[in-house]
Amino acid sequence: MKSFISIDLCPELNTTQTKYDSSALAPTLIARTPSTPCYHRLVDTLPWLLESDPAIRWQVLRDLADASPGTIAAERARIPHQGLGAAILAAQQPDAAWRCPDRPAWLSTLFTLLLLRSTGIDPADPVVQSALRRAEANLRWNDEPGCWDLRPADFRFAPADGQLPPPHGCKPGGNPFYDGEEEPCINGGVLAFGSCFGHPSGTLAARLLSEQLPEGGWNCEAPGSRRASFHTTICVLEGLLEYERADANQRTAANQQASADLASQAAAARLRAHQYLLERSLFRRRSTGEIANPEFLQLAFPPRYHYDVLRALDYFRAAGVAPDPRMNEAIHYIESRRQPSGCCQPVGCWLLDRAYDEAIPVRLGESVGEPSRWNTLRALRVLRWFHGGHIGVPHL
Repeated sequence: MKSFISIDLCPELNTTQTKYDSSALAPTLIARTPSTPCYHRLVDTLPWLLESDPAIRWQVLRDLADASPGTIAAERARIPHQGLGAAILAAQQPDAAWRCPDRPAWLSTLFTLLLLRSTGIDPADPVVQSALRRAEANLRWNDEPGCWDLRPADFRFAPADGQLPPPHGCKPGGNPFYDGEEEPCINGGVLAFGSCFGHPSGTLAARLLSEQLPEGGWNCEAPGSRRASFHTTICVLEGLLEYERADANQRTAANQQASADLASQAAAARLRAHQYLLERSLFRRRSTGEIANPEFLQLAFPPRYHYDVLRALDYFRAAGVAPDPRMNEAIHYIESRRQPSGCCQPVGCWLLDRAYDEAIPVRLGESVGEPSRWNTLRALRVLRWFHGGHIGVPHL
């Protein structure tokens, strides 16, 4: 039987370099038990991750390399001006929406802003604040013609036959940009990016809390369906987590108690939803133990509204949830998907299984079936969290 060691990484990396030498990582080796999962050397994977977009680099420095706060902040500050973050901001249209051909404005705008959130861009950066102010001032959620979309604040429906429009669910003139529409899978995303970028909507959070189903999750088909959906539940969980964090930072004396009460309700709702997922081992049917949907085992980025086990585990990590034995099967699955070394791929990477990017006006530079830095970053930090900060490697 092989013995195992682990790498505990505490480097100081020079971010002015375009190449990162693994010798700069200076790992400390700590003895581990033979039951520790076996991985290839993290020091072989980190340089490949660091030779990438600032949106990935800064998260690698923070979550895997334990770089200094100054190093992390300097790399994060590049995002609005280089790579993916800059491309997203540049793609905003004159009407303040993000658009793709043959796609409604709400679809491209919502999922492009969620991608911007995934970059970890600083919400306080003036370029980011300007883009979000434009969207807030110019766009409203409006279903007056019979279908929801993001439309101008002065939009008026004028049917050719002169008939009144059908009943609709928006406020006169449309719902404010950060108040969303009616489906919880969409509203969870709106709450997530709105809260992340400094605009937590108590109105939207309260609506989502009122729509939680008895078994703990949410479903866009409710009230027609009383069964929760993995897809909708993860969208709402991410939104409520962002809301709690933003709300705590923005409370004033005038709204202190009401705001704290709503945040407390959001935290309790998330705990119930956690049990919904954990009781199903994150991807199984509770009734039969069967895999609920094969897509839940396909590691996707960007995910759009789709659920998968890596997205769920990364949420639990971000929420500060303690590792739970009911996550074990999902963790083992993530471990099993790590690729062996080869001449055509970096050591110990994860591949991209799916990319729900058809409504996003920028390209991420990754291809399905090929090594994915986004999936590798997320998988490694999930495993580091679950295994207590250490990643085991074979003792060579």
